[in-house]
Amino acid sequence: MPIIQTLLLFALCLAAAALALLVSGWLQRRRRRAQAGFLGEAPPDLVLLFDGQTLLDATASARALLAASRTGGSPWQSFLAWAAPRYPGIEDRLQDLAALGRIRMDSADAGGPTLLAEWRGGIRRISLLDAHLDSRGTMIDTLTQRVLDAELDSLRELTDAIPLPIWREDAAGAVTWGNQGYLSLAMARLPESEVLSWPLPQLIVARDSGRTSVVMNGKAATRWFDCHVVSLTAGRLIFALPADAAVQAEQALGCFVQTLTMTFAHLPIGLAIFDRKRRLQLFNPALADLTGMSPAFLTARPTLFSLLDAMRSAGMLPEPRDYKAWRARLAALEKSAMDGGYEETWTLATGQTYRVTGRPHPEGALALLVQDISDEMTRARRMRADLELGQSVIDATEEAIAVISPAGQLVMSNTAYGRLWGHDPSEMMAEQSLAELVQVWRAACAPSGFWALCQAYVSGSGPRLRPSVPTRMNDGRMIVCRLAPLAAGATLIGFTLEPAFVGGAEVAMRLVHGEDPSDPSSVRSSGAASTG
Repeated sequence: MPIIQTLLLFALCLAAAALALLVSGWLQRRRRRAQAGFLGEAPPDLVLLFDGQTLLDATASARALLAASRTGGSPWQSFLAWAAPRYPGIEDRLQDLAALGRIRMDSADAGGPTLLAEWRGGIRRISLLDAHLDSRGTMIDTLTQRVLDAELDSLRELTDAIPLPIWREDAAGAVTWGNQGYLSLAMARLPESEVLSWPLPQLIVARDSGRTSVVMNGKAATRWFDCHVVSLTAGRLIFALPADAAVQAEQALGCFVQTLTMTFAHLPIGLAIFDRKRRLQLFNPALADLTGMSPAFLTARPTLFSLLDAMRSAGMLPEPRDYKAWRARLAALEKSAMDGGYEETWTLATGQTYRVTGRPHPEGALALLVQDISDEMTRARRMRADLELGQSVIDATEEAIAVISPAGQLVMSNTAYGRLWGHDPSEMMAEQSLAELVQVWRAACAPSGFWALCQAYVSGSGPRLRPSVPTRMNDGRMIVCRLAPLAAGATLIGFTLEPAFVGGAEVAMRLVHGEDPSDPSSVRSSGAASTG
């Protein structure tokens, strides 16, 4: 009996265990059927479950898709960033999914997966039906897909490494793709409290290729880009090359040119700067005043020859004898100005005198300077006339005169000086020093202390009085040598013959008075008597 009871108890335990296993298997199958109600009996390769914009569950491939998104933000924003370019209008359709119940959208890319979205008890079930999958959910050509995936990764890495924004727009102008440079620029433009989400903002409005700017939010800086637009079958591909350095250089150049223009505006000299094509690029108001050209004509940027032709027509150029020679002269003007050796004086029919100077500049530019030197020429002529008059005055005096500069050089002499000493300094090429002149004077006269006094007086070491010393020449004539200070440290040295040796008329007069002409005392007394 005990054995039979033990066996019955063992059989009851086995039956209870079998019943528990049956119940557990039934519960597991029920849970799988409940899950299949959302993910499907044979779930596709990619399924996502959203409660509003909150991700409830997703397959492994779906999570990998969300992780590959570069926009950041929530899983809902990452999914839209991937799906919006491929399924236009997907966001609006998903918002109406509760009313529609079920939507099916084909990919804009040929051969892309079909998107299926269903509304199940307040939950969005989104799945992708890949054309490359068979009914069992396995890849038909895994090798081809791996090659395509590797190429896609390589292209993505390449575009992200390019240090400039690149993006793609559809026909409506919406941004459908952007590389890492574009995304970085978009994130830098957003306030710190916001996150970049789909759709991507259109940062740069580039209708055609050219330069445009982007104002950064919350920052004073403005970014500049040179955009290059490439037309595609459906939309455009745009490359934005950073141009901040170029814009800054152009602005600095503009400020520099403006500063130069303001500076040149106050110059009395006419300035004209021509580029390598000999077209006027910069001028100042003095150029219009001196050439007689209107500012409108100069602002139109005429060429060098057009400007000179207009000046000739206005009578602001020296009139040549023949036009061909004048044109050849203009060609020589340009060539010599390029070589840096052009400078010419133009005497106009109006009586004005211009000095025209050509100066070459880097990159083939040419600058012409036009200066009115009429007053300068008038002063030079007047000074020359004054010098000639002064020279004629001292030439008319009987006293031999030599003017010595503070440096000890002879600067002026008269005709009487040449007659007395037998040489004319104006005929000599080189300047003569006082030491050379003293040698000439000492050789033609008896020994005298005047010559040392003369050198000390000119050097400034002696007193600046007006000494007068008589000296006898080797031929017996007596001369009175005198020193007199002049302006600016110059010195006048005068030589006067004694009256007895002036001429025959004086000797005859002294003989009439019964005086000995050779007696120096009688000469002085006679001169005094005659003066009285």
